Amino acid sequence: MKIDRLIGILSVLLQEEKTTAPELAERFEVSKRTINRDIEDLCRAGIPIRTTQGSGGGISIMDGYRMDRTILTSKDMQMILVGLRSLDSVSGSSYYGQLMEKIQAGSSAFVSGRDSILIDLSSWYRESLAPKIEIIQDAIGDRHLLKFRYYAPTGESERMVEPYYLVFRWSSWYLWGWCRDRKDLRLFKLNRMDKVRKTEKSFECREVVMPDLSNEKIFPGGVKVKALFSPDVKWRLVEEFGPKCFAENDDGRLLFTADYTDVENLVTWIMTFGDKAEVLEPKEAREKIARMARNMATIYKEDTAS
Repeated sequence: MKIDRLIGILSVLLQEEKTTAPELAERFEVSKRTINRDIEDLCRAGIPIRTTQGSGGGISIMDGYRMDRTILTSKDMQMILVGLRSLDSVSGSSYYGQLMEKIQAGSSAFVSGRDSILIDLSSWYRESLAPKIEIIQDAIGDRHLLKFRYYAPTGESERMVEPYYLVFRWSSWYLWGWCRDRKDLRLFKLNRMDKVRKTEKSFECREVVMPDLSNEKIFPGGVKVKALFSPDVKWRLVEEFGPKCFAENDDGRLLFTADYTDVENLVTWIMTFGDKAEVLEPKEAREKIARMARNMATIYKEDTAS
């Protein structure tokens, strides 16, 4: 992908005194013409690149503008490479790993030591996730509309979206784009998207604000929750809300207090604990769970009787 290649070319120029278009073309497995266009794009972006012709000529960053290698330490470069490697976990290929090797080439003294951080950005749905990410990336790069079927709590619908950003947050991948149907910017969860395809219809980029992904914005705590949990589910409370979300009662049970987005989601979450949890507040949630428990008891009683 072009943006990744531009980053790779810039990295090479920062690490080497001089290189040539044929060398870059061979390293990044593209044509010399493509490299020349990439150099022009970097210049338009404000990178002061100098090209000289003839014997001893080549491509370099202008004197006085070169980044001191000590600005990017070995540890810094290791972190960059860890990030590139992590992208392979969702790319469905080894593209970023190959890019990483190209950046590393000729700079073994700069990038040394064994990896100590491994990041996997994929999920249980990797086989379906990787193709979606590739399609969305292509649509963003080409400025083409995306069409897909979306499954939301309110129902399912066909969506036509101007894609702007791929977002990884809360252990999931999202698309941030302008929904032509809702006429607004929306955050779509990739796991809820089906039949994703890039259309042939292009769109003019609009002024798009970056999504506010703060927990307070996405998960506003409108419901005050108080519940008792069995001590053997302490690990889940710590994992999901942190070790300060509960206090231990004298009987060993855990008194949980927190803010939750809404009653429906609260009830769904509490039900995943089965008989290991008892909601004390809010009353509405306690009543809903009691009704659901009675309905479930009826269903399973009938099943046993048959």
